[in-house]
Formats: sequence, C-alpha cells, structure tokens
Amino acid sequence: MTIIKIKKILLFTLFSFFLPSSAFAGNLVLKSFGHSSFLIKGEGKSILINPFKAKGCASNLVEPKGRNADFILASSKLADEGYNPNDKLMFVEPGIYKYEDIILNGITLPHDRVGGRRFGMATVWSWEQNNLKIVHMGGAAGEMDINSQIILNRPDILFISIGGGIKSYNGKEASRIVKTLKPSIVIPVHFVRGRRKSKDCDFSNADLFLENMKDFKVKYVGKYFNIKPKRIDKNTIYLFRY
Repeated sequence: MTIIKIKKILLFTLFSFFLPSSAFAGNLVLKSFGHSSFLIKGEGKSILINPFKAKGCASNLVEPKGRNADFILASSKLADEGYNPNDKLMFVEPGIYKYEDIILNGITLPHDRVGGRRFGMATVWSWEQNNLKIVHMGGAAGEMDINSQIILNRPDILFISIGGGIKSYNGKEASRIVKTLKPSIVIPVHFVRGRRKSKDCDFSNADLFLENMKDFKVKYVGKYFNIKPKRIDKNTIYLFRY
C-alpha cells in the first residue's frame, strides 16, 4: 500500500469520526396503507402516520396495526386519521416535541375550507429523518398563513391531500400549495385509485392534480418504496399503490 493511499484512509477515518451518525443515514423506507396513512422507517425509527378505522373513504382498506412503530403522528383524533385502539404513543396536538433524536413540529391548519368551523383544526407535522425534511399535510384543507409557509417551506418530501371533498384539498388547491412550498418529492394522499372508491367517499382521482403539475415527473410505485437521501429525485410525484 502506497503512502498516498495510507494518508487518504487516515484522513477519511478522522473525517468520519467527527461526522454525526446521520451523515451516513441509509434509505428512508415508506409503506403505504392508503388514505393518508404511511409507515416511515429510517435512522432506527418507525413512525406510523394517520392510522385509520376502515370506514368511509377507508372502508375498503386494511387498518394499520402499528405494532412495530415507535410512535404515531396524527392529523387529528378523528377515526379516519387518528385511530389508536391499542393506545400507542401518539402525537396529535400542535407543538414541538422530541422523541429521542427526532424533533417533531406540529402546526395547525383548518380541516375544512371555512377556517375550521365545520371540522376543526388539523395538525400538520414536519420533522427530519435520514437527513430529509418531511412534511405531512394529510389532514389539512384550508389556507396557509405566512408563518405556516415559512415553517413548511422547501421540504424534501411533502405528503398532501389532493382528492377534494369536504376535508381535503382538491387538485388545483393542492397544486398551488406545492408551488408555494417547493418540495422535491410530492406524495399525494386522499384520492381514489382504481376501483376502490366507496359510496360513502367524496374523493376524486389524481387527474386534476396531475393536470396542474406539468413541471413534475410522475412515478407509479408499489406499497413499498425506498428513498435514497443522497440521490433524491427533484420535482417528482410518487403515486403509491394501496
């Protein structure tokens, strides 16, 4: 082994020693349950988002169990996004929380288009996992103020409702928010795909949203998908199967 190679190895070892462990973060693993529910795994943590009871727009879906999740993040305590029959640790109220090394920031947005007067307020969550900023707006349907825009701005991954109805952004509303927040990856939730629509569901499909997002690539993925932090897609929409 040459002296130059030995020097390179020593420099890399020293550099690695002083780097935080997050600098070597692996893939972020996403599992879709449908509706607005996902299991997100990364950096040794598993976070269950918006577990639901199988009724209404979720009546044809399998309820997430969350047995292996460290905790739950929920938009509200409504049964379609905050169903927690096993009394798992769940963060639902707005505020700033810390779970081990993860900082969770929950802010409020209206759950409807009339300032929350019909369905109350939803909690929108932002946090960092595997060196990626993640924002989940699955429960929001109202306008953002400037403070909300500042907190949620430029996420690596944005979950946002697109299906319309009384508690969800429609395609045009969601596209305006995406263009305001400027995420790298968009993951739509609360929409109908295939023949899974229930008679009690007021969601539409993704067409209107995609028509208003011509500058974004669209990728159709399965129930599971890995995101590599060092090779994250830009201006890409992931449509998950469920």
